[in-house]
Amino acid sequence: MSHFTLVHGSCHGAWCWAEVIAALTRLGHSARAIDLPAHGADRTPPGEATLDRYAAAILGAIDKPTILVGHSAGGFPVTLAASLAPEKITRLIYLCAYVPALGQSIIDLRRAGPRQPLKGVVKADPGGVTYHADPAGARRTFFHDCPEDKAAAAVRLLGPEPIAPQATPLPPGLETPPHPRHYILCEDDRTIPPEYQADMARPFGRAVTRLPSGHSPFLTAPARLARLLDLLATEAPSLVP
Repeated sequence: MSHFTLVHGSCHGAWCWAEVIAALTRLGHSARAIDLPAHGADRTPPGEATLDRYAAAILGAIDKPTILVGHSAGGFPVTLAASLAPEKITRLIYLCAYVPALGQSIIDLRRAGPRQPLKGVVKADPGGVTYHADPAGARRTFFHDCPEDKAAAAVRLLGPEPIAPQATPLPPGLETPPHPRHYILCEDDRTIPPEYQADMARPFGRAVTRLPSGHSPFLTAPARLARLLDLLATEAPSLVP
């Protein structure tokens, strides 16, 4: 069976993957989620968080070949980690995630989207080091299809997001690691427009699966997401360009 390393997106932490880890374990896999620096239980000061430190944290958590899964903004650090240490990664899975492009940061990509559902939802904090998600806006965008109890708990767990890593493009030449890649497109996503996900996933060719979910399938459909990850763990490399 396979080992998965699960990487969260903006304002989240390892906590968001708990039900997926349990479901993957029931399917016979092993899985671990990490807190990126300055997220969750990690005590790195937000001003010291960088994209390089994110990648280093991911690689430091890997002790055996792994399938690396990145959600949303997690698409950037998983790509960098895989490019820096390709021998540690067996394949990459992007879950409604930003796909790095030459010379563009996450902020650049978000601004280039066809719609801006996060306008007014994410707001810079005093000092400009972090931003936060407005609770009502997060409920509307991140968790609109979640049961009320799960959405309320998730909103309480959201933390400030360091801005500098999201303003940093990947170093040139590291945008496309040499691994099989797959994109999971969330069709009812109200954070990253589904049509924009399709555009970012175009280089993946046939290696795209559509999931009838909002932005947080790890909360709304953890068992279904785990079954999909299980299938992708043995996906024929020929499906990946």
